[in-house]
Amino acid sequence: MSTAPLLSVVMPIYNEQEALPLTVERLRPILDGLGVDYEVVGVDDGSRDATPVLMQKIRQDWPQFRIVRFARNSGHQAALTAGIHRALGDYVVSIDADLQDPPEKIPEMLDLAREQSLDVVYGVRGDRGTDTAFKRRSAGAYYWLMRKLVGKRMPNQAGDFRLLSRNAVDALKQLPEHQPVYRLLVPWLGFPSGEVVYVREERVAGGTHYPLSKMVRLALDSITNFSAAPLRLATYLGLVSFVVCIGLAIHATVAYALGSTVPGWSSLFIGMLFLGGVQLICVGLLGEYVGRIYSAVQARPTYFVGYDSAEDDERGRGR
Repeated sequence: MSTAPLLSVVMPIYNEQEALPLTVERLRPILDGLGVDYEVVGVDDGSRDATPVLMQKIRQDWPQFRIVRFARNSGHQAALTAGIHRALGDYVVSIDADLQDPPEKIPEMLDLAREQSLDVVYGVRGDRGTDTAFKRRSAGAYYWLMRKLVGKRMPNQAGDFRLLSRNAVDALKQLPEHQPVYRLLVPWLGFPSGEVVYVREERVAGGTHYPLSKMVRLALDSITNFSAAPLRLATYLGLVSFVVCIGLAIHATVAYALGSTVPGWSSLFIGMLFLGGVQLICVGLLGEYVGRIYSAVQARPTYFVGYDSAEDDERGRGR
């Protein structure tokens, strides 16, 4: 692609041999119908199935399909980062390869951004009826907590399906985030934004790549990357334990004065358990932040790109 396209579509991909052909079949006619120059940046996050082979076949028939392949699995947010940083378009849309976020909304996002001069257009999930009850409740709790941390700038039920202008992308690339969580970073930038509401669909094929453990990890990354509230919580727990200790000391003094010190063993036992639990929580929270400081000081990249088809294209044009 000799000139920068108007639109880049970034698609993190991991073990999607079943879903990827269906996604391409649905996505390509939509992008071709836009009548603008575009590229699709498929970021292979170290897939272990036939996904890399499928991506090469897709590229042979679809010249706008660009392959970025990691040397190893690095995670969804890392794949998203690589795609956003390497995208060339004036507008960058990020979308997953499972078709839960409808690609038919991409033209609407692009039109809204161009007509109203917006730097960000969020895809907001208006209906999550295809998710399980637990997934809906846990997602609701996550967004409620994140809005408490970030403020109302963060749209409710907005995931990683969004459009970014080149200005927003350049701003994100300047941030020294070691483990970025774009659901929080993008609203924090404060750029003019709009919303496109859609119905979240069922996964087109295969199983989820975001089990409970990864959801908990995302929530923990979101909180610790964006707020020192857990450290303040540790301080509050320390104050509460101090007050409880004073109460226990008063109780022990009164019991001693009344000559009934032996029955007080239960309160002493409970107090020791309480203090031990508070201390472990505080040490754990402190350790989480110290670990992140250690990772930042090491300055190791979160991913390694082993292959980028755009570099092959550049070398081919240079011959």
